[in-house]
Amino acid sequence: MYSRQEASQIRQQFYTRLGQYMAPILSASGERQNWLNYKTGIRHIYIRMDTPNRGASIGFTLAHPDRAIRLEQFEKFSQVKALLQSAAEVLPEPVELNWTWERETFNETGQAISRIYEALPGKSVLNQNDWPDLISFFKPRLITLDQFWNDVKFQFET
Repeated sequence: MYSRQEASQIRQQFYTRLGQYMAPILSASGERQNWLNYKTGIRHIYIRMDTPNRGASIGFTLAHPDRAIRLEQFEKFSQVKALLQSAAEVLPEPVELNWTWERETFNETGQAISRIYEALPGKSVLNQNDWPDLISFFKPRLITLDQFWNDVKFQFET
């Protein structure tokens, strides 16, 4: 069992390693990308990676405080669902993607959100032996989300 501070340091080491691994990869628009702090350019729409003590997840989080607007954004994502699946075609190696679509859920602070994500159960960011699996999980999904977002973000600009 790790103290909070130790767990925080291990997570920081993991994300530093992941950032170094992703740094040479250019975004779909051909520019350098801060993969760990991905800016969608649309307020309340985020690409999030999460690594609780067990498991990992990555995907879009829609956090607009106005429920109607958030659900409208979710509906826009639903309309381009096929593009999300096909965005993985840019990957050099095929990866099976199984996105989970949550129209309404709550984050850890109780805020109502919508999510489109994929999860990797059974791996722990606190176990360095799991890091290769976690990096192999995050990398193709980050690239896929970036490609997808590059193709559809104009639909979310107001």
